[in-house]
Amino acid sequence: MSDTARMPENGLRIMLVDDESPFIDALAKRLTRRGIKVSRALSGDEALERLAAGESPEVVVLDVKMPGMDGIQALELIKHRHPLVEVIMLTGHATVESAIQGMKLGAFDYLMKPCDLDELIRKASEAGAMRR
Repeated sequence: MSDTARMPENGLRIMLVDDESPFIDALAKRLTRRGIKVSRALSGDEALERLAAGESPEVVVLDVKMPGMDGIQALELIKHRHPLVEVIMLTGHATVESAIQGMKLGAFDYLMKPCDLDELIRKASEAGAMRR
């Protein structure tokens, strides 16, 4: 059994926000197999609507590059409206500037696509524990 399999991720609630539906569907399936409760949103607007409607993930995994509202804008609004929700930024197009901006706006961490699943789970578990 790997260290990750022993991690207390059961019960962890994550919202995946990315405009690439096949990516979040595949990631959601892998996270669900690990005992993590996963919801999906295909845009920053959809994520904010779900949060406003009462969905309560502990951690939002948020893509930076999305059409319409980008991840930095969504991060800013999520942290303003739902300050207890931790946000992990995820991108295939990282720049030092966007990473710094995301951290200044309250992101818990910043990971590059494709990220290692075990690393994502570890970071999400840490973020969830911080929220609790």
